[in-house]
Amino acid sequence: MKDKEKKVPKAPQTDEQTATPEETTKHAAEVEGFKAKIEALEKDIAAAKDTLMRTAAEYDNHRKRSAKEHDAAFGNGVGFAVTQLLPIVDTLEIAAGTPSTDEGYKKGVEMTLTKCKEAFEKLEVKEIEALNKPFDPEFENAVLQQPAPEGVESGTVLQVMQKGYMLKDKVLRHAVVTVAE
Repeated sequence: MKDKEKKVPKAPQTDEQTATPEETTKHAAEVEGFKAKIEALEKDIAAAKDTLMRTAAEYDNHRKRSAKEHDAAFGNGVGFAVTQLLPIVDTLEIAAGTPSTDEGYKKGVEMTLTKCKEAFEKLEVKEIEALNKPFDPEFENAVLQQPAPEGVESGTVLQVMQKGYMLKDKVLRHAVVTVAE
């Protein structure tokens, strides 16, 4: 029966029991090995967490940059289309301001001009208000200077020869103006 008996491992020693120096050294080595593994795993976890955070931040930046580039490309396309339409709007404004005996023609021109202005509003295109305001070279091109009439300060816009337009905060066409000397 002795052959069939299995060896039962010794129970770990408690404070009440005394361990041999070899066992104490062996346990201390195991504990140090476990501590080293835990430290290595904690470093791996920290590195993985850092990589995950950086990847998430990089993705977020890419998403924001792509949205910004998309908006800019769309704005550039709208700006290009509007600049192509501005001469037509100028012509319609001249036609609307010209006296005509044909009321149907005049009404048609005015309705067409109104539709153009409504479309510009939807696209966030607005006219640069320059008349009787101080000259601003960011929004206006001065082509003439005239002596300032009485009561008008020097540098004031006296006449708008061609309207200027903006798309949101971008100048599509500067206003062409006459400025008081």
